[in-house]
Amino acid sequence: MYDENNIFAKILRKEIPCDKVHEDEFSLFFNDINPQAKIHVLGIPKFPCTTFSDFLKKADDENITTFFKSVQLVINNINIEHTGYRLITNSGEDGGQEVAHFHIHILAGEKIGSLR
Repeated sequence: MYDENNIFAKILRKEIPCDKVHEDEFSLFFNDINPQAKIHVLGIPKFPCTTFSDFLKKADDENITTFFKSVQLVINNINIEHTGYRLITNSGEDGGQEVAHFHIHILAGEKIGSLR
């Protein structure tokens, strides 16, 4: 069940400020307040969805396409396409998801360690 009081819902309602990187009709991208790399941007859809699977179930084709095109737009705008980046989405407790609103992490700006 979606928690309307999670931090991303509050950011979308402008109850909590964010350092915006990109915003459009379907999504919001902003700098993480606890970065795990020199560049750490979070991207969230603008409707209630808890996980990647929930996002795909609830979003229409335009929303899905626009969200992922916005990921690429942010990558281009922050100029990391050629140096490299990592995209991460965590799902559920075992996946390490801390906020139950689907989101994508864009990590870059330095060599990102290998996954174990």
